[in-house]
Amino acid sequence: MRGEDTNSEEAGARSPASFDSPPEPPLPETDPILNITIWPHRSLPRHGFRWVLWFTAGMLTIPLIPLLGTPLGWVLLPFLVSTLLLLWFFIERNYWHGYRTREIIRIWPNLIRIDRFDPPSRHRHWHGIPYWVRTKIYPDAKIENYLTVTSEGREIEIGAFLAPEERIALQRDIDRVLGDLRHQQHGE
Repeated sequence: MRGEDTNSEEAGARSPASFDSPPEPPLPETDPILNITIWPHRSLPRHGFRWVLWFTAGMLTIPLIPLLGTPLGWVLLPFLVSTLLLLWFFIERNYWHGYRTREIIRIWPNLIRIDRFDPPSRHRHWHGIPYWVRTKIYPDAKIENYLTVTSEGREIEIGAFLAPEERIALQRDIDRVLGDLRHQQHGE
């Protein structure tokens, strides 16, 4: 599966990095030490969406009231209704994409795997050996606190849709688990 992480170019920190990896090892049968699923935040909840639609419908109706029953009112009505329908359609589409976009980060003692799901049906994955994996934050990139994961010369971004503070917290969680695994391998 070939694909490029297009958000890397937007961030300006690195050239686009491939999520694709060498042949994938089988997933361990045990539960991962770390299993995190991240997804974009939706700032407009469903009940808020309904209020926006009702408010917009009300505001679109105000200029139509004096024209009710006139030929001009009938000419404007389809445009006002289509505006409301287009608003509904595009917000619904945004919800649909948002609920399907996610990254799953799983770490086992001998494997780290990152799966990224982008709508409509794009699935990319990356894997590495936890001992060699490093995370890095680029604080001065176009995207604040741009987070990458590097191993064996391959670097990918993760959490591009997270807030800058959330990327720092994600890096802390991943580094904590990777550090614990390194200490266990050294027998400390």
